[in-house]
Amino acid sequence: MGADAAERLIDHALGLKWEALPAVTQSATRAFLMDSLAVGVAGRRAAHADDLLTMVQGWGAGDAAGVLGRIGVRLPAPSAAFVNAFQIHGQEFDCVHEPAVLHPMATVLAALLAEMDRSEPVAGTDLLAALVAGVDVAVTLGLAAPGPLKFFRPATAGIFGCVAAMARLRRMKREAALDSFGHALALVSGTMQAHVEGKPALPLQVANAARNSLVAIDLARAGMPGVRAPLEGPFGYFALMEVESALPAAMARLGQGHRIEEVSWKPYPTGRAGHGGIVAIQTLMQEQGLTAGTLAQFDYHAPPLIHRLVGRPAKPGMAPGYARLCLPYLAAVTLLRGKPGLGDFDAATLSDPSMLALAAKVQVIADDNPDAAAFVPARAVATLTDGRTLTLDVPALFGSPAWPLSPLQQREKARDCITFAGLESRIDALIALPAQLDTAPDAAAAIRATGVIG
Repeated sequence: MGADAAERLIDHALGLKWEALPAVTQSATRAFLMDSLAVGVAGRRAAHADDLLTMVQGWGAGDAAGVLGRIGVRLPAPSAAFVNAFQIHGQEFDCVHEPAVLHPMATVLAALLAEMDRSEPVAGTDLLAALVAGVDVAVTLGLAAPGPLKFFRPATAGIFGCVAAMARLRRMKREAALDSFGHALALVSGTMQAHVEGKPALPLQVANAARNSLVAIDLARAGMPGVRAPLEGPFGYFALMEVESALPAAMARLGQGHRIEEVSWKPYPTGRAGHGGIVAIQTLMQEQGLTAGTLAQFDYHAPPLIHRLVGRPAKPGMAPGYARLCLPYLAAVTLLRGKPGLGDFDAATLSDPSMLALAAKVQVIADDNPDAAAFVPARAVATLTDGRTLTLDVPALFGSPAWPLSPLQQREKARDCITFAGLESRIDALIALPAQLDTAPDAAAAIRATGVIG
């Protein structure tokens, strides 16, 4: 394969120039920047977010970097990266690259926000190019792992994307950037056990990846050499973290477009694997007359990944993180309220007997799809109380590149997020931000001017 994969990824990141990127890449970057900032602002009301902030403030004083949605709160840069990444991923509303099974922006944007705040100003175009670089690198590592997940890829691949993004942001020298990439291996962590149990360790792992990426960068700046085979070494990333590797094929895509073009929006604040079932129920309600009262049984036949990620049963006393990854609960909310929203994961709704009774009528059935990363195709089968059967095929997920949110829907989502956070007066400034960054001499100042970050 020639040069080592880590070298090729770093060289790719350092070589990106915003003005040379295709218009489709630039458009996607602006869109997902706005989306991720809005989701992170809404994350100030995520479960455990306030307690987490209090804990982090106890780590030490400092005012280097701001926190999304918390005006006047500033923290040491690694602490700010930790809190912002938790908030971006804390409500399962952040964008996702489906084939890589990866949430790239939660880690990459959180790290970049902290790095910009703590150092000399960078142009808006450098921030935008750094986002492209970080997503390219993180997603490449995800695409290179076709087997089932053991480790939580948004954290494990995410830290490498963060390091590459900050290297591009600061135009680091190649040797220092490679040292940072090597240090990331020593700092990588995050397993799928939290997903199995539906625990808040999922966004905590994302938060830790963002924070540790700043540590990796700082170690290299301090002159400490990092390992030089962090990906392909006998104890490197793929040997330890993934079941199998298809790295050459993934690396070959570096010159074929940019991965941010392939990222999907999340229309609903839930695990991405639940979106197909949600839209299937909405469609059956709108087009075939399905109602909560007429449903006897709902079966969602989907690839094994869907069953693994959201096939868990609803249960009394479940936590918000569990419910967001539970299609039976999400289906019940959709049947009764039209769609799951940010306000549908409070204690009262989660313990509502009528909601739980309806959820008990829903199950996910794994089909024989051999693709370990497949979200579709799927088929929804609703059996009614009168014995009739309604069916619907699901070839794509709403929000995917094949079925994207319209610009209006993107703005509506941002408005919902900012309103949920109680910062309605900041909506228009946030929506206007992405178009302003092409000429902004100081990206951090431009983001602060929107009033969505401390």
